[in-house]
Amino acid sequence: MTNWLYSDTVREHFTNPQNFLSEDEADFAANAKGQTGNIKCGDQMLMLLKIDNDVITDVRWQTYGCASAIASTSMLSAMIKGMKIEDAYKIKPEDLVTQLGGLPEYKIHCSVLGDKALRAAIDDHLAKTGRQGILQEPVTEICHCLSITDKDIETAFHGGAKTWEALQQATKIGTVCGQCKDKAMELLHGLEHIYI
Repeated sequence: MTNWLYSDTVREHFTNPQNFLSEDEADFAANAKGQTGNIKCGDQMLMLLKIDNDVITDVRWQTYGCASAIASTSMLSAMIKGMKIEDAYKIKPEDLVTQLGGLPEYKIHCSVLGDKALRAAIDDHLAKTGRQGILQEPVTEICHCLSITDKDIETAFHGGAKTWEALQQATKIGTVCGQCKDKAMELLHGLEHIYI
């Protein structure tokens, strides 16, 4: 390949994805299912888990997405086999990017599909076993002045805040020092990529 912008690790996981759900595995007996993304924008992720005694014993996934989404989910699937669900729940996109040896800045948002689908699958398992809500999704503080997290921004986004101005109205983000604007806008762009 010429002009490849990714690390050798990304290339390996993209060209030889691990634990991908193939067409002949329709009978994969998962007891947990998570799905996220939006096919309209081209990225959607399905995560299927086999969980025994709160340990992920096997995983399969499918995606409609770019090289970054495929590689990061392949890496994620390899990382979580044998992991306790509470540890897997804490994996963040940054962890995947580090394991992959980096991603182009404009592709970082693609790495969130896998971890969101993973948490949705674990939540599905916990709900099926009568333990919904016992694990909480980790949060990242975006605005240090006002302690506004990525979850606050995601909530505002789902409430209609799709621009910087609308996000400021909903959360007051950036009204103190404004140093969080770039990070907040990157997050907004990622949310649009997933949900719109």
